[in-house]
Amino acid sequence: MDYIEEAKNNFLNKEKYLSKYATPSNKAIRVKEDDDNDDIRPAFYHDIDRMIHASSYSRYQDKTQVYSFNDNDHITRRMIHVQLVSKIARTIGRALNLNEDLIEAIALGHDIGHTPLGHPGESFLNEISRRELGEYFAHNIQGVRHYAFVENGGKGLNLSIQILDGIMCHNGEMLSPIYKPMPKTKEEVFREYEEAYTDLAKSKKYSPMTLEGCVVRISDIIGYIGRDIEDAIKLGKIDRSELPKEITEVIGSTNKEIVNTIIMDIIKESMDKPYIKLSDEVYKALFMLKDFNYKHIYAFSLSKEEKEYYKDGMNTIYNKYLDDLNNKNTNSNIYKIYLSGQSEEYKKNTNNKRIVIDYIAGMTDDFFKHEISIAKNEKK
Repeated sequence: MDYIEEAKNNFLNKEKYLSKYATPSNKAIRVKEDDDNDDIRPAFYHDIDRMIHASSYSRYQDKTQVYSFNDNDHITRRMIHVQLVSKIARTIGRALNLNEDLIEAIALGHDIGHTPLGHPGESFLNEISRRELGEYFAHNIQGVRHYAFVENGGKGLNLSIQILDGIMCHNGEMLSPIYKPMPKTKEEVFREYEEAYTDLAKSKKYSPMTLEGCVVRISDIIGYIGRDIEDAIKLGKIDRSELPKEITEVIGSTNKEIVNTIIMDIIKESMDKPYIKLSDEVYKALFMLKDFNYKHIYAFSLSKEEKEYYKDGMNTIYNKYLDDLNNKNTNSNIYKIYLSGQSEEYKKNTNNKRIVIDYIAGMTDDFFKHEISIAKNEKK
């Protein structure tokens, strides 16, 4: 069995050179005790495999990044976004001698809680959750719930706490000039998770427990900010000449320029430091670009009529499937497609309203559209 020990050592060789601020694989904390002794893969590396082989990872390919239901095959979908974030974050991580396995795991899992239709869909489901459960719905919190309590028939994937925390704290809408890790215990991570359902504003300001989580948090913004501009230009929504010069003169006007400028700025400002930092000049330009995108791109990702249609559709789906559960209509899709794959423990311990929200949150765009059609036809 000497070859197994040699393989294990080969996996861990690069960790000999990790920064003193990095998170080595032997510091991984699992939700439950897990005997990895017979596996050659370090914990965070093993978690990546658990995530990409789960059925939910495949659904990334048909989930909206910004634009839904367009005919251009080159427009970014959620699958591409998480891969871009992973690559950007691993570039920064390698330059700073951080744990790339942990970075990749957080990056690939960070958007698993996203609903169909991206942020508009998240807003619709949040309204339902607030009305029905008195709790907030946010994709980063749903991501933790999915991997800990929904995936694998409701048993969860037993990922490392550092990964769940990185997913919970990845909020790419909250830009900061500096990102400092906040050490936490497993109990503290789940306490923050529970608090997020009642205090959404507070949850947006959570700091990751690792420097690797901080890298993914800023990389989420880098991964979408320029790419969304390129998509908007391809679809004729904006023209590159509309980008303000006070932004482009600092970080560039193309996705390639923007990504490279910000990555190199972070590396320069963060080398051998216990934090991830942007220079004042780049931070200001990125903040302005984010504001530009919200005003000129994200606010118009769906028309007013589309928003009303899909919002009504999500409510129709929710009401239909809640009725089906309450009436034990086992011919319903929520039984045949979803609950048939969930454990008895999940079904017993999860109230019907939460079950429907879990089901909707996991839908792809096309499946969501299909379910609206079914629900509205039955309503007639």
